[in-house]
Amino acid sequence: MCHGAPGGTLAVVAGVMAAALLAACGLTGEGGGDGPETENVEFSFEPPRSANQRVLLAAGDIADCDLEADELTASLLDDLSGVVVALGDLAYEDGTAEEFDACYDPTWGRHKDRTLPVLGNHEFESGDADGYFGYFGAAAGNPSRGYHSLDIGGWHVIVLNSNCGESGGCDEGDPQETWLQADLAASEARCTLAVWHQPLFSSGLHGSNDESKSWWEALYEAGADVVLNGHDHNYERFAPQDPSGGADPDQGITQFVVGTGGANLRTMEQPLRNSVARNDHTYGLLELTLRDAGAQWRFVSAGEGSYTDEGSVRCHGKP
Repeated sequence: MCHGAPGGTLAVVAGVMAAALLAACGLTGEGGGDGPETENVEFSFEPPRSANQRVLLAAGDIADCDLEADELTASLLDDLSGVVVALGDLAYEDGTAEEFDACYDPTWGRHKDRTLPVLGNHEFESGDADGYFGYFGAAAGNPSRGYHSLDIGGWHVIVLNSNCGESGGCDEGDPQETWLQADLAASEARCTLAVWHQPLFSSGLHGSNDESKSWWEALYEAGADVVLNGHDHNYERFAPQDPSGGADPDQGITQFVVGTGGANLRTMEQPLRNSVARNDHTYGLLELTLRDAGAQWRFVSAGEGSYTDEGSVRCHGKP
């Protein structure tokens, strides 16, 4: 992946056009775009030095002014060092600027300077996710796209926008999928992680969303290792699997759904195959410690919760 910022700044040029991305890396390629006014908008994210960039602290579905659970999970962040990955649906109900200021900012907003945000569907309830992009600024990337990538702790991290109607589509050949293919091809990292909001696989109330299957196929073919999602208000972990949900311990992707950031928890449905850990009654977050050849995870319960899930995953690299 091409980096343009000095001094350790985690910054990349994000874009719809695969050609623009490849050209920035000294390569060539074909792609479609949405006009010169958005081709070169820079995404920039630089957490403070005090944040351990080998640790990701992830959860989504977070702040509702009528609830208090987001304070419980924010209290966990107060005591944990790492890059905060906010997995979408961050300020209920409509993601307005007022809701970000009144509901999100007093809790998870305490850690805004080390937060890598992800778009959820509620961010678009008020229109064009203006509240989200205005609140997070450059860390949210280009408002016309909502997707970008960066390297954290030796891992290549890809942030995608699963609001397919607002991002130009998610199917094979659509701008975001074309960009993803180019981004994966340009990365030299051994370990790859992707994050977006609506999961391809879920045993939760919303269930599986197959709009992201083309992404899974691209990630799987490129040897990606981990996918983090939110959307369903529960915690779920899947054993390594292929894009069809078939077990694949050698090259499969390990997927987590972590919708336990503070919104009302919801009961889960019949477990899907390869679902190996589930919890729908405990708030908390996923702590993912990045290693050179893999990662360790643990679910950290908030408040009086006692649920635990922990383990490790190895990076298998490109086939």
